[in-house]
Amino acid sequence: MGHMPAFLADLALLLVVAGITTLLCKKINQPVVIGYIVAGVLIGPVIDFLPSITDTSNITIWADIGVIFLMFSLGLEFSLHKLAKVGSTAITAAAIALIGMLSVGILIGGALGWSMMNRIFLGGMLAMSSTTIIIKTFDDMHLRGKKWTESVFAVLVIEDVVAVFMMIILSTISVSQNIAGGELVMSIAKLLFYLALWLILGIFLLPTFLKKVKNLMNDETLLVVSLGICFGMVWLADALGFSTALGAFLAGSILAGTIHAERVEHLVKPCKDLFGAVFFVSVGIIINPAMLIEYIGPILLITLAVMIGRVLIITVGMLVAGQNLSDSVHSAMSLAQIGEFSFIIANLGLTLGVTGDFLYPIIVAVSVITTLTTPYFIKAADKGVALVTRLMPQKLLNAIERYGESKSRVKADGEHIWKEYLKGYFSTFLIYGVLILGIIELGISLLLPWLSGVIEPNIAKIATIAVIVLFVSPFLPPMLYFRNRYFTSLWLEKFANRLPLMALLVLRSAVTVILLVMPVLRLYNLPAAPVLLITLVLAYFISRSDWLIGQYLQIQARFMTNFNERHLHEMEIAKSAPSHAWLDEQLSVQEFVCDEDSKAINIPLYELGWGKNLHVTLLKILRNGKAVNIPDGSERLMVGDSFFIMADKRQLENFIKVAELRKWAQPVEGNMCTLREFIAERQGENATDQIFCMAVNLDKSLHNLIGKSIKDSGIKEMWNCMLVGLERDYYPIIYPNPNMLLKEKDLLWLLGGQSMASRLIKGNVIAAADEEPAVAEA
Repeated sequence: MGHMPAFLADLALLLVVAGITTLLCKKINQPVVIGYIVAGVLIGPVIDFLPSITDTSNITIWADIGVIFLMFSLGLEFSLHKLAKVGSTAITAAAIALIGMLSVGILIGGALGWSMMNRIFLGGMLAMSSTTIIIKTFDDMHLRGKKWTESVFAVLVIEDVVAVFMMIILSTISVSQNIAGGELVMSIAKLLFYLALWLILGIFLLPTFLKKVKNLMNDETLLVVSLGICFGMVWLADALGFSTALGAFLAGSILAGTIHAERVEHLVKPCKDLFGAVFFVSVGIIINPAMLIEYIGPILLITLAVMIGRVLIITVGMLVAGQNLSDSVHSAMSLAQIGEFSFIIANLGLTLGVTGDFLYPIIVAVSVITTLTTPYFIKAADKGVALVTRLMPQKLLNAIERYGESKSRVKADGEHIWKEYLKGYFSTFLIYGVLILGIIELGISLLLPWLSGVIEPNIAKIATIAVIVLFVSPFLPPMLYFRNRYFTSLWLEKFANRLPLMALLVLRSAVTVILLVMPVLRLYNLPAAPVLLITLVLAYFISRSDWLIGQYLQIQARFMTNFNERHLHEMEIAKSAPSHAWLDEQLSVQEFVCDEDSKAINIPLYELGWGKNLHVTLLKILRNGKAVNIPDGSERLMVGDSFFIMADKRQLENFIKVAELRKWAQPVEGNMCTLREFIAERQGENATDQIFCMAVNLDKSLHNLIGKSIKDSGIKEMWNCMLVGLERDYYPIIYPNPNMLLKEKDLLWLLGGQSMASRLIKGNVIAAADEEPAVAEA
């Protein structure tokens, strides 16, 4: 008779019992997670009359793999696009809920006489709702699509992200046993740096790699490659001293933005279900019913704290975020439970040996109770709203209503130019700053030791600095010269804006120079002043290089197409009817008139510098019934001329302000339109004076353009036109920089008159009909 290895026998027992208990749970319409926990209790050491697990260490390993799969799957469902969409309402409500429940947990732990570590971990567990339970309950009750359920899902996205950070912070606190101090701050800073570096490099490299091997991918190879990426990130996170769960989550979140995300999620689901089941069963194995009886008081107290505390705190959070009372109460009563993330945090504390053995089963018991009560809380939400309305003073109800309306008005009417500018400023600062710092660290930590073993140490240092400068150079132009379209608006809006704007530009330039100086000062004991001076001069000349700007633009374009790959793929699926929405959404045209007082009369356009300084394009001049289409820099405006300026709406508004301030011309009231409307409707009837917008697909027949920069390609002279934008892998790039290199399959959007249309038709290079917009009339 054969002998089965102990871990196989244990796994067989686990799956058989879990299968029976989960079927029973489904029969009585309860979550399967409860069935797994019950199965764990039944096969654990405390139930004598049933077979028991013989070696829990093997089950623990499988359970750890289960956590990895659960976090990887969570990452696959998460994406940076989803995080960007949640809005300030969810962030405000989630922040108040997290801080509030963390405080409640610490206070309850203190009242029960628990140690500080037990209190902190308890607060972390109480701050996390159960995404799995809520989604299942909403589906069962057919509640998806309601306004307040969307708010709940947005809060859950924030909670999932915060939970990942919380695990890292709790791990750091546990190791140091010291909540305050520089070590915690440095650990969080290190985490944020590596997190940003992984995400940036992952977005830049991973979709590109998957795109190149797309034709080699079947279900089997995609599954193996995806799990290889997952466990590779797990290994890397562990090697850097972070949680394996963080590595799995990051791997999933990077894959979530690719076109393979849904397919990977489908392929990984059986693995997640299997190993996730083992994890939840392992939760039940360590539960001792005698301990639950002993701690029945804390269990009931914490259960009440979750039910009452989460409802009250989340209601307040939603109200502060601007939601009405009914939606706030409905959202709060849906989130009155704790779930799978609480188990993972409890397991972390137990693994690190910093929480008591009693805390894990207490949290499991609280989770089971609150999971069972969740549907009843949601059903009782209407009664909850009626009760609150009845008990709350009318003045307070009126104040809440007015506050919600005022928040809605701010969201609808206010454009928050400063907010938009700072968002662009700091995102650019963060992305390129992290990349530069990452290149420096990799150069000094990896390249220098390797070179020192091959060549003389001083030469190795010089070579390392040279390589660092070479790889950092493409990122200097955006760091030193970045100004988004809101900069001019703020500069023109009022004089008081100019000092902070200049301070922000100086700050980023200073940080860039410090980063460049860093490797030199770390490798050589040199005076800082001359090194700074040399670095400033070097940075200036490097950042002015057209070749480097072209390389940076290539990197930026690839990053943006990779970042938006999943969304762009959805557009590709709908290729039969492309909208080219940017023609309507991002480009506007405004008519102006020159009178006798105009200060722009008889001055060459290149001297006015409208394109260079204000980023607008003069499309057409109407003079005595004749048109000058896309005039060159030598053209001059005359008294009585009408002319049309094209730009995005923000830049067009900036131009109107400057034109009125400097008395260049007067805008024609109510005559702003989209580029598509201008071409289709606003040009008059004379066909020879028309401006056309046409698309050219850059295929192999135009190989002489591929790989050249826009300014060196000769497009303007060849087709007598202006390049207004291009689409790369369906990603639109409006007003591309002249140094950008053209790639095969780019879709070029050209503006020009009858001459351009004739040349394109004769050359047979116009894009296919399914790619051509309605504005192309040729």
